[in-house]
Amino acid sequence: MSESTVAAVSLGAVAHEAVPREREVICANPTGLHRMAYTEWGDPDNPRVLVCVHGLTRSGRDFDRVAAALCDTYRVVCPDVVGRGRSDRLPDPNRYVLPQYVADMVTLIARLNVETVDWFGTSMGGLIGMTLAGLPGSPVRKLLVNDIGPRIEPDALVRIGGYVGQNVRFATLEEGIEHAAALAATFGPLSADEWREINAPLLRQCEDGAWEFRYDPAIAVPFGASTPEAGAAAEAVLWQLFGAIAGPVLVVRGEQSDLLSRETVSKMVERGHAVESVEIAGVGHAPAFLDPEQIAVARHFFVRDAGES
Repeated sequence: MSESTVAAVSLGAVAHEAVPREREVICANPTGLHRMAYTEWGDPDNPRVLVCVHGLTRSGRDFDRVAAALCDTYRVVCPDVVGRGRSDRLPDPNRYVLPQYVADMVTLIARLNVETVDWFGTSMGGLIGMTLAGLPGSPVRKLLVNDIGPRIEPDALVRIGGYVGQNVRFATLEEGIEHAAALAATFGPLSADEWREINAPLLRQCEDGAWEFRYDPAIAVPFGASTPEAGAAAEAVLWQLFGAIAGPVLVVRGEQSDLLSRETVSKMVERGHAVESVEIAGVGHAPAFLDPEQIAVARHFFVRDAGES
């Protein structure tokens, strides 16, 4: 990526004076309704929409820098998946599964009043994107999947299972930010300010003054209930859906990822219709896309059909 391209990414947000707007949409679940919050950037009337969806315990604010850099071209929409961030929690924790998440995203896209969207999904957000993009009549036009594929390596599942759903509390916000940074150390060598930028939105202060994560600990219920047989069946379905994706796909892998193997990436390129891949050096699961060079990778993929490089 050229220095001029990287500089353009850094300066684009300043020139556009990007200001996020907080919104919400009402979605349905089998026992009622719930709110899904989202952050929106760029011209609200722009029909070109980029949906950015975060990982398992994260929030839509992970994409602030991506959104600021791309909102000159896109209306960028960054939802908090139900049970995370500012969104409601589900009354039945067994509904914290891909079919519910996909249904919520279909509702969101209907609210946005557009026929197609482009999709940037990190980890869980990539699974949601692959599932939606592989369905007949999907509104997903282009798909970037960040360090995720139909096959998830077992060691990574063990690692994630070791912390997800733990109801931990912190004496101070800084303590919570540091704890979240330790859990996400494989994102890359981020500065203290960068960790604060993406981790502070994950935390909220309780009535007694302590701090806790915003996400519902119950998201661990279906995660922990999975069996090897169920995992194999889910992988087979995801491969089928991935093979049905008609539009361009970019698979991003962290060089040191324990979740997405190089073998799986090669298989995705082989089985897909128009799949490219790129590996980000020096990081694991998952590249944070705070660095201008990483953001430039996303910008090149999403906007090159508009004549940019």
